[in-house]
Amino acid sequence: MGSLDVTIVLLAFPTITSDLHSDLATSIWIILVYLLVISITTTQVGRLGDLYGRSRMFNFGFAMFTVGSALCGLSNSIVLLIAFRAAQALGGSIMQSNSGAIISDVFPPNSRGRAFGYNALGWTIGAMLGIVLGGVITTFVGWQYIFFINIPIGVAAVFLGLRYVKDLARAKAKIDLFGMTLLAVALTLFSLGATDFASEGLTILNAAMTITGVILILAFVIYDRRLKGNSMIDFVAFKNRVLRNAVAASFFVSLGYFSVVFLLIMYLQGVRGLSPLDASVLLIPGYVVGSLLGPVMGRLSDKYGSREISTLGVVFLGVAVLIYLTLRADSSIYIVLVASAVSGVGSSMFYPANTAAVMANVRAGSYGSISGLLRTLQNIGTLGSFVLALSVASLSIPRDVAFQVFLGTVSGGVSSEFVGGIDGALYVSLVILVVAGFLSFLRGKETRVVNAAHI
Repeated sequence: MGSLDVTIVLLAFPTITSDLHSDLATSIWIILVYLLVISITTTQVGRLGDLYGRSRMFNFGFAMFTVGSALCGLSNSIVLLIAFRAAQALGGSIMQSNSGAIISDVFPPNSRGRAFGYNALGWTIGAMLGIVLGGVITTFVGWQYIFFINIPIGVAAVFLGLRYVKDLARAKAKIDLFGMTLLAVALTLFSLGATDFASEGLTILNAAMTITGVILILAFVIYDRRLKGNSMIDFVAFKNRVLRNAVAASFFVSLGYFSVVFLLIMYLQGVRGLSPLDASVLLIPGYVVGSLLGPVMGRLSDKYGSREISTLGVVFLGVAVLIYLTLRADSSIYIVLVASAVSGVGSSMFYPANTAAVMANVRAGSYGSISGLLRTLQNIGTLGSFVLALSVASLSIPRDVAFQVFLGTVSGGVSSEFVGGIDGALYVSLVILVVAGFLSFLRGKETRVVNAAHI
């Protein structure tokens, strides 16, 4: 449900904008508010799962996401839709941050790679269904049903979750309201500044928000490190090189590769003149390959360790970028299919192995905290990728045209110079992926021991 609602809204965006009599500058927040809320809240709600029970928070997240979806579908104004998307995103954040912690509770360290592989399978299937269903539902039924489709799924998931997902452990600690507020304000200012920069260009306001957000993030780290026994983030865990490098590699992969997806959609729609649905369908081979190989690669990481599998995954993602760099205004469309499949192999190798490595090196009482932090950094990386893609692309075409191309309201006719702008952004993404690859490789060998609690 979480990944489905990221991709399904992209395809319905032009229809929603027209039907609700909105403008691009306002409607873009249907997408941005979802990214913002998830980026801001994931760490905090992961911590709440540690304190009050992961299954309780997980099931609450499903219920909130389902109710938020229903309210989104019933919205008759753009303001209401944006507000209910925020509520939906909060439910998605609660689900995301606690799902990895629940897997770590249930599966011993030497089996988590396979478990996270199946988790990745669900994510990629959701994203793939979002691409297919978004176009079909919007065209033949109505954009409201891209949200209503979540209701029966959510009701069934809450029923199954209440029945089968039980808490195995809780942390004994109190909520640090000041720390949670400080981090929330810091991430909010940083995210708002970054997204405003993507849409408006550099201004005094968005520069001030971004810089203030960074300063407050540093202040939070200093404050939280001084707490004993009640810190939101388990900084002791980051003394472990495997965990530290795996978390950092995950952030840089999100920052470096999700921008490639944004840029590719802009190329297919703006340069090649494809519809949003046709452009997104070309990405399906990557999702299919990732779905099929995710559990297999996760199992291999359990057997051989995460370093080689996840590092090789980053290499495959880099190769996909190199293939995309060959695209020109008249290139064969089959190049996109090949690169998409290569990226699917890379994703299937990196994410299950890397996530398993993170969670295998966390103390039991901090699963939610570290899982939430991992998701937060991934989401901030995704948000950063969005900013990177639009900012670099707008160096070759006007920023408002870049937005319209990305959102599917302009199809074809964009200057061929835009290809050069896309190439520049792809080179930046490649450099970021090289950093991620080095971090992944330098994590060192790991040994996963079965904890007595799992026997």
